[in-house]
Parts: sequence; structure tokens; C-alpha cells
Amino acid sequence: MFDAKRVKDDCVAWIRRFFEENGPGCNAVVGISGGKDSSIVAALCVEALGADRVIGVLMPCGVQADIDCAVQLVEHLGIRHYVVNIQAAVEGIKGAFPAELPLSEQTVVNLPPRIRMATLYAVSQSCNGRVANTCNLSEDWVGYSTRYGDAAGDFSPLSRLTVAEAKQIGHLLGLPYELVEKVPIDGLCGKTDEDNLGFTYAELDRYIRTGEIEDEGKKARIDRLHRINQFKLELMPVFEPEL
Repeated sequence: MFDAKRVKDDCVAWIRRFFEENGPGCNAVVGISGGKDSSIVAALCVEALGADRVIGVLMPCGVQADIDCAVQLVEHLGIRHYVVNIQAAVEGIKGAFPAELPLSEQTVVNLPPRIRMATLYAVSQSCNGRVANTCNLSEDWVGYSTRYGDAAGDFSPLSRLTVAEAKQIGHLLGLPYELVEKVPIDGLCGKTDEDNLGFTYAELDRYIRTGEIEDEGKKARIDRLHRINQFKLELMPVFEPEL
């Protein structure tokens, strides 16, 4: 019963209100990966603000195999865009680590998205911008994001929409089919999202919206991931002194 047209229109209106209240005349700065989420967020911002107020930032780390998808998106929307290759920054930090402190596998995986977010804020502060978060509800539900990396941002159009719902909006916005339906990859280790997660987005979306799932093992995994990753969606705990 998802009304994609109504939700799309409401989201566009919400983006306009956000900018009216938090930066009249500012630009929306969107990291463009070539995947569906950044494509949909950029298209929503274009409808809300106009193409002249949306800036796409392409951030390959060395050679990005699907960079052509990101280029296709910015050309389709007609938005200004910049390319900032983050490889030197990533390698610089890795190379600066002392020999006695070996980098963990998870550190290596999460460093690029954190560098990308720092890059987005550098562009944003240089272009009078506000940074868009491009995470969706399905990813957030199981913590499939990097804290202070792709999980950061100033406003988030898709954080309450599942993958299936976001894709309906993407088609409604007239985005190229291949961008909306592109198999999502993490962009970090070369695997698909579903390979990493151990379940499909269709199974996850259905469980989020209805509570229904047949595979008890997948249910247990989703519940565990949801529980241990809740901190990513909350403000950091702070000590409240009694004064």
C-alpha cells in the first residue's frame, strides 16, 4: 500500500523546508557513488531545489570500476559535479601509522568512507552547502554503514524508507532504470551488499514492514545486527553532572 507519489512529493517538500530553515540559498552536496541511493537523493534534491543548487561529488579511491554510473547520473540530472580521488589521502593515513600499531581489517575497510565524508564537508564548506546523507532504512536497520562515514550528513531523505520503497521513488523520478536497479555493492571490498549481509534486501524489507520472515536463522541475524548497531543512529552518550 506504499504511495510512492505522495511520499516523493512529501519528501521534496521536506527538503525545501529543511533548506529554508537551515540554509536559505545553500546548495545540496551529494556524494555520488553510482548506486541507487545517491542517485535518488540527488534527484530528490534537484526536484526540490533545482539543478543549479545541487552539487555532486565523485570520490573514487584510485580506479573505480563503475565510475561511469556516477558520471551517467550527474549528466542525466545536469548538475555541477567535482571529482576528488581520495586514494592519496587514504594511503597517506595508512602509511603514517606506526609500525607497532598494525591496521585491522575493519580499519582498512572503514577508512575510505570516513575520508569521503571529510571530503564532502570540505566541498560543502567551500560551496555554501549542506551535506546529504544517502542511507536508507534497510541499511540503517542492520547497521550497514560506517559511523562518521556514509552514516553522517546534515539531512537524510531516505532514512525512513526501505530499499524497495526508495526504488519506487527512483523510478517515479525518471532515473535511468539501470541506476535504480543496479545490484548494490559495498564499494569497499568488492562484494554485494547481500553477500555481506547474509540475506536479501527483499527479505529484510518485508521483515521491517510486516515482521514476517520464514528463515529463523536470518531472523536471528537481522535482530542481532539491529541490536548491536543501534548506537550508530543515536547521539553519543554524554555525562550529565549534577550541578
